[in-house]
Amino acid sequence: MIDTSMFYTLLAIMFILLFLNFPMMIPLIVAPIVGILVYFQHIEPMFLIQQMMQGISPYVLLAVPLFIFAADIMSVGKTSTRLLDFVGAFVGHLRGGYAITTCAACTLFGSISGSTQATVVAIGRPMRERLLKVGYKDASAIALIINSSDVALLIPPSIGFIIYALVTGTSVGSLFIAGIGPGLVVFLTFAVYSYIYAKVRNIPLAEKVSWATRLKASKEALFPMGFPIIVIGGIYSGIFSPTEAAGVSVLYALVLEVVIFKSIHIKEIPNIALSTGLVTSAVFVLVAGGQAFTWIISYARIPPMITETVLGTDPSAFYVLAMVSIFFFIGCMFVDPIVVIFILTPIFYRAAMQAGIDPIHLGVIITFQAALGSATPPFGVDIFTASAVFNRPYLDVIRGTPPYIIMLVAISILLIIFPQISLFLL
Repeated sequence: MIDTSMFYTLLAIMFILLFLNFPMMIPLIVAPIVGILVYFQHIEPMFLIQQMMQGISPYVLLAVPLFIFAADIMSVGKTSTRLLDFVGAFVGHLRGGYAITTCAACTLFGSISGSTQATVVAIGRPMRERLLKVGYKDASAIALIINSSDVALLIPPSIGFIIYALVTGTSVGSLFIAGIGPGLVVFLTFAVYSYIYAKVRNIPLAEKVSWATRLKASKEALFPMGFPIIVIGGIYSGIFSPTEAAGVSVLYALVLEVVIFKSIHIKEIPNIALSTGLVTSAVFVLVAGGQAFTWIISYARIPPMITETVLGTDPSAFYVLAMVSIFFFIGCMFVDPIVVIFILTPIFYRAAMQAGIDPIHLGVIITFQAALGSATPPFGVDIFTASAVFNRPYLDVIRGTPPYIIMLVAISILLIIFPQISLFLL
């Protein structure tokens, strides 16, 4: 049967090239080319180029570079530090206060950047030093930072939601709103754990700051807090679309950092834009390759074969969501979440719709698993980001992650059982 043999051929190509340490974009592009040359010789290889161009042509993708650009401007402009100072001024002196500050700051910055890796860099660098200073072990501090950054993929403007919407045609704005509930559940769970951990380990309390310091920190954080208001409030009220919200975010970031805070000189903008361009090009190549790979497996009717094998003929909604969670979680432990969402979503989407699952809820489950997998060994992308940023060995980075993985798995089960956690704002 052609689809069975082709499926194993594509998998073999992917694993071999990844084992040989090729970047993920190479297997994504090479595998479809081999599929056409070997199994579908009546199709011109140039057709794959058309598919790749089609993959990066949707209007909604304009939001990706714009949100990345806004996040880069704020990272250089020290917005993350202002958010840290604001949260820390109010809860830093409490039991586990600096850990709670880390969770809150990752949530706030995630509502600005939409990227777990950007959050690891922006929040991790200043916060790790503060955690070590008050008595946390390095492994515990890094694990907290990595897993708290997962919220960035759930709180709007999530790049994961944008990619899911691109694949399925689901409303980006509705996905953004649906991610707020799960994101807050993750934050509250980590905050409670941080309090208990600090109490059990007898972590020393930080010094309580004066109300004058709190007022100063509040004033400095007032304008940065406008970003989630713009994104969430603007989309929720219908003032503008997610893509328009991204454009407004860039303008707001420029006005804030260049004009109001004067933390960035206008001459620095081209270099920041260049950094954004490099990241965006990598994302778009992955999206283009994912489109080509998705098309070839769909043409070979591989998705129905897999879903019938894994899900059976008439699966329940709970079983479908459980299988989706397992496949996406494992996939994102090894591969970039963008690639996993592009490849696996078409495989399970039709079965999920037939089982009566809300496409918004499915998007939240998929994106949550992408966030969880990106911080989970052996190859979660956030682990290697943290290793590079903190200059720590791989084993030191992953040593403190198990408690957070357990909590996130428990939350993912709650999301499956209680879909209203995602849908109550819609």
